[in-house]
Amino acid sequence: MSMEKQAVERARTAFLTRRSRPLEFRAQQLKALQRMLKEREGEICMAIKHDLNKSQFDSALFELVGLESEIQLALEKLPEWAAPRPAEKTLLTLLDEVYVQPEPLGVVLIIGAWNYPFALVIQPLIGAIAAGNAAVIKPSEVSKHTARLLEELLPQYIDRDLYPVVNGGVPETQELLRQRFDHIFYTGNCVVGKLVMEAASRHLTPVTLELGGKSPCYIDKDCDLSIVCRRITWGKFVNCGQTCIAPDYVLCDQSIQGRLVEGIRHTLLEFYGDDLKTSPDYGRMINQRHFKRVTALLEGETVALGGESDEADLFIAPTVLTDVPPHSRLMQEEIFGPVLPLVSVGSVDEAIRFINQREKPLALYVFSYDSKVKVE
Repeated sequence: MSMEKQAVERARTAFLTRRSRPLEFRAQQLKALQRMLKEREGEICMAIKHDLNKSQFDSALFELVGLESEIQLALEKLPEWAAPRPAEKTLLTLLDEVYVQPEPLGVVLIIGAWNYPFALVIQPLIGAIAAGNAAVIKPSEVSKHTARLLEELLPQYIDRDLYPVVNGGVPETQELLRQRFDHIFYTGNCVVGKLVMEAASRHLTPVTLELGGKSPCYIDKDCDLSIVCRRITWGKFVNCGQTCIAPDYVLCDQSIQGRLVEGIRHTLLEFYGDDLKTSPDYGRMINQRHFKRVTALLEGETVALGGESDEADLFIAPTVLTDVPPHSRLMQEEIFGPVLPLVSVGSVDEAIRFINQREKPLALYVFSYDSKVKVE
């Protein structure tokens, strides 16, 4: 029996003991997770720094603070979430006692992502524990230091049989996906998302897929560009652009492109100093494969800002491209790196048509003083 199958069997056997069902047990496990975040913050931030060069401030802000809030919310709401809910009676159920009783699903699979390697594993785990499930946890092998730390830490704090950690690469993930689960939660890209959904269909397993996309940003000509540039610079270049809801590209009138470039240049200087490469606050690409993928997207484009890179350091400078053609390769896939294309549009209607012709993204950012533009 494979290691992956053993982990699933162990989790299912533990789930069938029913020890994960009492609310007291769920609360105790959530509090143990809470304790882990406080006691091991230094180790967690160091592992994330090794993987992505995130500063301790950024790791705490983007990976840990939100988890604290999630756990606190689950602890406060757990009795309400688990309680029976009244259901409206119909002619067929007029004489019955009718209610909806939330029940644990069983054994769930959590496949994490590498760009926020701690939060995107623990966040769905909080939900799984709160709902009374067992969970097999598969961290991303790409963020190897965080994956090893999760395998080491979690059994020290929460039930090792109900919540086993399985590390490994593609073969191990494929073997896990051959097993039967009661739900699968995957965070990552669309290509792997399709494989996860296909594997789940063999057992009719429901899935939750948190995928990426090309999240557009539209800027009206009359905006305060100093505010716009600060917000875009932060949202695009934090975590070296490796955020699923980062602004992927900007739609704007050609007449403001130059001012946008200069505004972003000044904001980068304020955020990271005059030697960005040595800034403790600027991250790195996760590995050479993604470094080469992103730098290849720059070929043939007009670089207005940045463009410098160092493969040995996995460093790509924040880069802004102007007058990017809509048919460019850069516009066909999610960038997931510190490269921001500016695409010219003549009106808000043209911007709306441009966005609607493409796949629906996770987010949309609109900068305008016109409330009608924001609603459209």
